[in-house]
Amino acid sequence: MDTVSISQLKTNPSKAISDADDYPLMIKNRGITKGYIVGKELFEKLVACLENHIDKKAVSETDFKKGKDFEQVASELNI
Repeated sequence: MDTVSISQLKTNPSKAISDADDYPLMIKNRGITKGYIVGKELFEKLVACLENHIDKKAVSETDFKKGKDFEQVASELNI
């Protein structure tokens, strides 16, 4: 994993952001990891993956035998 120091980040934040485009960039201060920069594309992929995981888990844990009729729910929601 590529790293950048806090001082390098302060000097050229645009370069750090572009360096983090495909893979996270580790931010270090005096040899200690303080954080990570993740590019826009990778961040969006991570969020989509997390949302899919949450959705799959909710579906697998749902007891559909206790479900309601769609028309009844639509009526309750006024749609």
